[in-house]
Amino acid sequence: MNMTREHINGVELLRLKGRLDTKNYEKMEEQIFNEIEQGKLLFVADLGSLDYVSSSGLRVLLKALKAVSAKNGRFALAALNENIMEVFEISGFNKFFEIYPDVDIALKSVESSN
Repeated sequence: MNMTREHINGVELLRLKGRLDTKNYEKMEEQIFNEIEQGKLLFVADLGSLDYVSSSGLRVLLKALKAVSAKNGRFALAALNENIMEVFEISGFNKFFEIYPDVDIALKSVESSN
Protein backbone atom coordinates (compact mmCIF):
# COMPACT_ATOMS: atom_id res chain seq x y z
CA MET A 1 0.00 0.00 0.00
CA ASN A 2 1.11 3.49 -0.74
CA MET A 3 -0.16 6.47 1.27
CA THR A 4 0.46 10.06 0.29
CA ARG A 5 -0.53 13.04 2.43
CA GLU A 6 -1.57 16.57 1.58
CA HIS A 7 -2.61 19.44 3.83
CA ILE A 8 -5.60 21.23 2.30
CA ASN A 9 -7.37 24.10 4.11
CA GLY A 10 -6.65 22.65 7.55
CA VAL A 11 -7.55 19.07 6.57
CA GLU A 12 -5.11 16.18 6.24
CA LEU A 13 -5.91 14.34 3.01
CA LEU A 14 -4.64 10.77 3.01
CA ARG A 15 -4.63 9.05 -0.38
CA LEU A 16 -4.43 5.27 -0.07
CA LYS A 17 -3.48 3.09 -3.01
CA GLY A 18 -3.17 -0.68 -3.28
CA ARG A 19 -3.84 -3.09 -0.42
CA LEU A 20 -4.30 -2.13 3.23
CA ASP A 21 -3.62 -5.33 5.14
CA THR A 22 -1.54 -7.02 7.84
CA LYS A 23 1.67 -6.36 5.92
CA ASN A 24 1.40 -2.58 5.99
CA TYR A 25 -1.28 -1.28 8.36
CA GLU A 26 1.29 -0.54 11.10
CA LYS A 27 3.14 2.00 8.95
CA MET A 28 -0.11 3.80 8.16
CA GLU A 29 -1.14 3.70 11.81
CA GLU A 30 2.19 5.20 12.88
CA GLN A 31 1.93 8.03 10.34
CA ILE A 32 -1.65 8.92 11.27
CA PHE A 33 -1.00 8.85 15.01
CA ASN A 34 2.11 11.01 14.58
CA GLU A 35 -0.11 13.60 12.93
CA ILE A 36 -2.72 13.32 15.68
CA GLU A 37 0.00 13.83 18.30
CA GLN A 38 1.01 16.99 16.43
CA GLY A 39 -2.55 18.29 16.93
CA LYS A 40 -3.98 17.49 13.52
CA LEU A 41 -7.58 16.40 14.01
CA LEU A 42 -9.29 16.80 10.63
CA PHE A 43 -8.76 13.94 8.19
CA VAL A 44 -10.16 12.71 4.89
CA ALA A 45 -9.01 9.31 3.63
CA ASP A 46 -9.33 8.97 -0.13
CA LEU A 47 -9.94 5.25 -0.70
CA GLY A 48 -10.63 5.56 -4.44
CA SER A 49 -7.43 3.70 -5.36
CA LEU A 50 -7.60 1.15 -2.56
CA ASP A 51 -7.92 -2.36 -4.00
CA TYR A 52 -8.29 -4.35 -0.79
CA VAL A 53 -8.76 -3.79 2.93
CA SER A 54 -8.32 -6.52 5.56
CA SER A 55 -9.65 -6.61 9.10
CA SER A 56 -6.31 -5.10 10.21
CA GLY A 57 -6.87 -2.22 7.81
CA LEU A 58 -10.41 -1.70 9.04
CA ARG A 59 -9.17 -1.74 12.62
CA VAL A 60 -6.53 0.96 12.03
CA LEU A 61 -9.11 3.20 10.34
CA LEU A 62 -11.52 2.73 13.24
CA LYS A 63 -8.76 3.36 15.77
CA ALA A 64 -7.90 6.64 14.01
CA LEU A 65 -11.58 7.63 13.92
CA LYS A 66 -11.92 7.02 17.66
CA ALA A 67 -8.71 8.93 18.44
CA VAL A 68 -9.73 12.07 16.54
CA SER A 69 -13.36 11.87 17.67
CA ALA A 70 -12.22 11.78 21.30
CA LYS A 71 -10.55 15.15 20.65
CA ASN A 72 -13.56 16.58 18.76
CA GLY A 73 -11.94 16.00 15.37
CA ARG A 74 -13.27 14.31 12.25
CA PHE A 75 -12.07 11.37 10.17
CA ALA A 76 -14.07 10.94 6.96
CA LEU A 77 -13.74 8.50 4.07
CA ALA A 78 -14.18 9.34 0.41
CA ALA A 79 -14.50 7.73 -3.01
CA LEU A 80 -14.84 4.11 -1.89
CA ASN A 81 -15.07 1.79 -4.87
CA GLU A 82 -17.78 -0.85 -4.99
CA ASN A 83 -15.67 -3.66 -3.48
CA ILE A 84 -14.33 -1.56 -0.60
CA MET A 85 -17.81 -0.19 0.13
CA GLU A 86 -19.11 -3.75 0.27
CA VAL A 87 -16.47 -4.63 2.90
CA PHE A 88 -17.54 -1.62 4.98
CA GLU A 89 -21.21 -2.56 4.67
CA ILE A 90 -20.72 -6.25 5.50
CA SER A 91 -18.56 -5.39 8.52
CA GLY A 92 -20.96 -2.65 9.64
CA PHE A 93 -18.14 -0.09 9.61
CA ASN A 94 -20.15 2.12 7.25
CA LYS A 95 -22.25 3.04 10.30
CA PHE A 96 -19.24 4.47 12.14
CA PHE A 97 -17.69 6.63 9.41
CA GLU A 98 -18.76 9.66 7.47
CA ILE A 99 -18.52 8.36 3.89
CA TYR A 100 -18.62 10.72 0.92
CA PRO A 101 -18.89 9.94 -2.80
CA ASP A 102 -15.82 11.99 -3.69
CA VAL A 103 -12.87 13.77 -2.13
CA ASP A 104 -14.02 17.32 -2.87
CA ILE A 105 -17.32 16.87 -1.04
CA ALA A 106 -15.56 15.23 1.90
CA LEU A 107 -12.98 18.01 2.13
CA LYS A 108 -15.64 20.73 2.05
CA SER A 109 -17.63 19.00 4.78
CA VAL A 110 -14.66 18.38 7.06
CA GLU A 111 -13.03 21.77 6.55
CA SER A 112 -16.31 23.47 7.48
CA SER A 113 -15.75 22.24 11.04
CA ASN A 114 -12.38 24.03 11.12
